[in-house]
Amino acid sequence: MTESRPISKAIREKLTSAFAPSRLDVVDDSDRHQGHAGHREGGESHFNVLIESAAFAGVGRVARQRQVHAALAEELAGPVHALSVKALAPGEQA
Repeated sequence: MTESRPISKAIREKLTSAFAPSRLDVVDDSDRHQGHAGHREGGESHFNVLIESAAFAGVGRVARQRQVHAALAEELAGPVHALSVKALAPGEQA
């Protein structure tokens, strides 16, 4: 993660702080959305996140999504146009 990718870095830092994940993959998928709504030059508008955390044990899928969205509320209100989330408890399959 470099300073040239500030949104990716913020996503990673906020999710790490909120959920102490055992696995966290943050993928900038913006290039696949050229010409679509929300795309901008330089990317960092569309993301795929896979997060595995004990914090999700016993929590339903929709509640997990809401928790992740709440942690990233600032990014979702501004620079992030689309966010795909797979939130898993340890031992669950993606």
